[in-house]
Amino acid sequence: MFRHIVKIDEKKCNGCGLCVPACAEGAIQLVDGKARLVAENLCDGLGACLGDCPRGAISIEQRQAAACDEQAVNEPRRPSSLTTFAGSGCPSSRSMTFKSQTKRHAAHPASAAESPSQLANWPVQIKLVSPSAPFLDGADLLLAADCAPFAYPDFHRKLLAGKTLLIGCPKLDDVDGHQAKLTAILSQNRICSLTLVLMEVPCCSGLLALARQAIADSGKDIPLEVVTVGIKGGFK
Repeated sequence: MFRHIVKIDEKKCNGCGLCVPACAEGAIQLVDGKARLVAENLCDGLGACLGDCPRGAISIEQRQAAACDEQAVNEPRRPSSLTTFAGSGCPSSRSMTFKSQTKRHAAHPASAAESPSQLANWPVQIKLVSPSAPFLDGADLLLAADCAPFAYPDFHRKLLAGKTLLIGCPKLDDVDGHQAKLTAILSQNRICSLTLVLMEVPCCSGLLALARQAIADSGKDIPLEVVTVGIKGGFK
C-alpha cells in the first residue's frame, strides 16, 4: 500500500541510537553502527522518533510499504541478533557524567587493598558514544584498546584519572565505523588532548592509524600521546 513511513538518511546518521527507544513499535534498530528501519510492518509513520535525532537523519516519506501490523506491534519482542545494546533500548547508550570514585569516597577512605574508580563517563564503547555527549566538550580523551585495562593493573590511577574514556578493538570491531565516529567526536567538540593506550600486539597498530587519520580528518591540531602496555602488564 502507499502510505507514510520513516526514512533514515544513513549518511547523516552517526549511530547514537537515540531514535531506537523513541520508536515504541521497535521498527528501528542499530545495525552495523547505523539506525535502520528493520520492519516496515511495525512503523506507523507517525514520526515519534523524529525529534530524538540530533542529526536530522530521520524524515517521513510517502511510498509503497507494507501496512502497519497492529497485532505485531503489540506482541512482546526480543532484541534482534543484528542489534547492538543501544538498538535493544538498553540504557547502555545513555550519556552520563559522574564524579570519580576518588571524590565519592573522600569521606570514607578505601582500604589498602582497594583502588577507587576513576571512570567519569558512560558509555565507554566508542560505538555507543554519541558525538554530542556533554562529557566530550573540553575533554582530555583516553582512547584505549579494550584489553588494556585488564593487562595493566594500575590503569585507573595512572592512565584514566582526569580523562574521558573511549574503548574499542581494531581487530574485532568496525574500524571504519570507529574512525568515522572518532572524527565526528574530534570535529564537533573542543578536545584538549588525545591519549592512546595500545597493547603490544601487532593488531593494535590499527588503533594508532585510526586515531591519526581521525585527527587529520577533523582538521584540528590535537596533541596525541601514545602509551603501549605489555601483555604481562607494565609499559613497553
